[in-house]
Amino acid sequence: MRYKAVLFDMDGTVLNTLGDLTEAVNHTLREFLMPERTQAEVAGFLGNGAARLIGCSVPEGTSPELTAKVLEKYAPYYDSHCDILTAPYEGIVPLMEELKARGVKQAVISNKQDTAVKPLAEKHFPGLLETAVGESATVRRKPNPDAVTSALEYMKVDRTEAIYVGDTEVDIQTAVNAGMECASVGWGFRSVEQLRQAGAERIFETPEELGRYLLAE
Repeated sequence: MRYKAVLFDMDGTVLNTLGDLTEAVNHTLREFLMPERTQAEVAGFLGNGAARLIGCSVPEGTSPELTAKVLEKYAPYYDSHCDILTAPYEGIVPLMEELKARGVKQAVISNKQDTAVKPLAEKHFPGLLETAVGESATVRRKPNPDAVTSALEYMKVDRTEAIYVGDTEVDIQTAVNAGMECASVGWGFRSVEQLRQAGAERIFETPEELGRYLLAE
């Protein structure tokens, strides 16, 4: 096998979370009498964690203090409403099942808060992952390699024998910072052109195409 482990980003890579994220953002903005955002806008804000998502979603000129209050309301609301519209992308679960059958270890790495990452991973990918790691008090958000390092250590796999798979420029930089190979996917929150501009070296259009590469001998 080409790799002993595959580390997947969550949002936009293995799970389509955009509907629930957009609803949670807009619910919170309404509480503060702020204008709502479109799904396309929210997609563009994703990739750097909840703090940046809210920072971009509030109106320009919003004070840091008020932005912090919006974030404080958003995080618990999203945690309790994170799995209404969310579902794996078509083809992802069969890909993970095949990787597991071939003995490849798998993990999910996310800038979503850890309190949402773990239950989502457990529900949608039961028995397929070794671990799932999100942002927390002890794990800094990507592109810092904390979560990647934690997952690799847990799986007991060297970074030279693993690959990181993601859908944004943040994922590309995360792989660079972790000293790992990177595969970018074109079905997530960034276009193929945006990925190329961010320096993507390998871009896959479908999970099936990605699987053929990952499973090559």
